[in-house]
Amino acid sequence: MTERDARERICEVSKDLWDRGLIGAAEGNVTCRLDDGRVLATPTGAIKGKLSAQDIACVSLDGECLGPECPSSEIKMHLSIYHHTPARAVVHAHPPAATAFALAGKTIPSRTLPEADMVLGEVALAPFEIPGTADMGEALVPFLPRSAVILLGSHGAVAIAKSLTEAYIRMETLERVARTFLLADRLGGAQKLPEKGVRWLSDF
Repeated sequence: MTERDARERICEVSKDLWDRGLIGAAEGNVTCRLDDGRVLATPTGAIKGKLSAQDIACVSLDGECLGPECPSSEIKMHLSIYHHTPARAVVHAHPPAATAFALAGKTIPSRTLPEADMVLGEVALAPFEIPGTADMGEALVPFLPRSAVILLGSHGAVAIAKSLTEAYIRMETLERVARTFLLADRLGGAQKLPEKGVRWLSDF
């Protein structure tokens, strides 16, 4: 993917997040790591549904702003992920149902809904840290080897992937799955998959 294509794709993903109600106004951040190691990022304070390619910020892996705009202070969280994983894309959003799980100190159950395990894998719950600080990024490090989707305590969620499309899919799936579990709770709670379902998932 060229830098121009990546800038345009960040705008598309940002608008999709905004259109789907996974973020509001200037919330959330989307980043993409280029082949040369630079990181493209949504700019600080921007309404994510109204971005254009020239608005996208660029930083080094060390956080140096390379222009034309400066990214959100939450770039520290994204850069921590890039330093500890081979990921090429990170999406941070505030999906309402998934964030409700984080607010309640709960995560998405595994071995219950096949789509959750197949698309999301093991969803971790990171402890709360002040948004925009280096501590926020460090709080994710223990979960990165095994989780591509992490709920952020009292904050939101982050999805990590090899592409912007895959990261977006994980975030949208997280919210749909969270809503499904909340509905199941009204009916007495979700039940675990039968053993044959667990064996089937183990093959993925």
